[in-house]
Amino acid sequence: MRTTRFFAAAAVVASMAAAPSARAEVSEVVLGQQFGAVYLTMMVMQNEKLVEKQLAAAGMGDVAVKWARLGGPAALNDAFISGSLHFATQGVPSMAVLWDRTRSNIGFKAVAAAANNNIWLHTKDPSIKSLKDFTEKHRIAVPSLKVSTQAFMMHVAADKLFGEYTKLDHMIVALPHPEALAAVLNQQGEITAHFATSPFHEKEAKAGLPVVTTAYDIMGGPTTGLTFTSTDKFRNENPKVYAAVLKAYDEAIAWANADKLRAARLYIEMTKDKNLDENELAALLATKDLEFTKTPSNVGKMVEFMHRVGLIKAKPESWKDLFFPEAHGLPGS
Repeated sequence: MRTTRFFAAAAVVASMAAAPSARAEVSEVVLGQQFGAVYLTMMVMQNEKLVEKQLAAAGMGDVAVKWARLGGPAALNDAFISGSLHFATQGVPSMAVLWDRTRSNIGFKAVAAAANNNIWLHTKDPSIKSLKDFTEKHRIAVPSLKVSTQAFMMHVAADKLFGEYTKLDHMIVALPHPEALAAVLNQQGEITAHFATSPFHEKEAKAGLPVVTTAYDIMGGPTTGLTFTSTDKFRNENPKVYAAVLKAYDEAIAWANADKLRAARLYIEMTKDKNLDENELAALLATKDLEFTKTPSNVGKMVEFMHRVGLIKAKPESWKDLFFPEAHGLPGS
C-alpha cells in the first residue's frame, strides 16, 4: 500500500514538473501589415494562407492567424511593446530603436531582412534640384518621424551635407504613404516633397514630379529597407508557432521571387489599385531597386550612424546583434 502511494505521489510531482514544458502556446498569432510593394512578402503570406498552412503542418491548425493593418513604424513599435503584435516588417531605424529599448525585457530583434528597396524623394517644386534647395517654406512627408527609414535617410544626407543630422528636421512631417501621395500631387497643398516607396514612386514619376535624391544615392548602393521582426519573449514562449511563421516567411519570399508578373498581379489584386500597370510593376520587381531577400545589406553601417548621433544608446558589435541566430549564417553586412 505504501509503495502504491509512493508511486502515485511521484507521478503527481512528475506531472507538476512537466507542466511548464507542456504549456500551450498562443491561441492566436498577430502579424502587422503596412502599405507599399516592399511589403509584398507579407501580402503573399496573408493571401496564400502560408502561416495557416505551416501551423497545420506542425499540428497547430487551431491557432488563429490575425493581420493588423498599421499606419507606420511608430504604430508598429507601440503594438510590439504592448504585446498585441507578434511579427511585422519594418525599416532598420525603427527596428534598431526598439532593439535598443527592449534589450532588458521583450528582446525585440529582426528574424531576417525582408527586402533591399530604393526610396525616391519626389518634389512638386521645380526649383528644387538638391536637398540644399529646400527652404523654411517647404515640407517633406515621411511615414513616421525619427524612426522611419525615410527620416533616417534625411538624417544621413543632412549629416553629409551640413555636418548636422537634424538640419532638415523642422521641414519633415509624418504622413502614411497614401496620404502623402495625395498631398504632394495637390499643387495647392503644403507638402512639397514625399520620400516614396514603390508603387507611390511610380505614380509621382508619372505625374511629372522629379526625383531630388534616393536612398541608394545616400547610402552608396543597395540597402536593406525592410526587416522581418519579432521578440525574444515570443520566440522563447512559442517556439513551435515561431518556427511555423519562419517557414511561411521563407515560402513567401520564394513565391514572390519565382514569378514577378504573378507577384505584381497579386499586389494589384490585394490593393485594388487599378492605376498600376502589372507589367511595369513586374519590371520593377526584376531590378535592384526592389529585391526580396533575407540577407541584410548596409545594416551595420546604418546602426553605426544611429549610435554615433545618439539615436540608440547601445553600440552593436555587428549587424548580427540585432538579428536572431537563424540569420547569423547569412552573408550580411
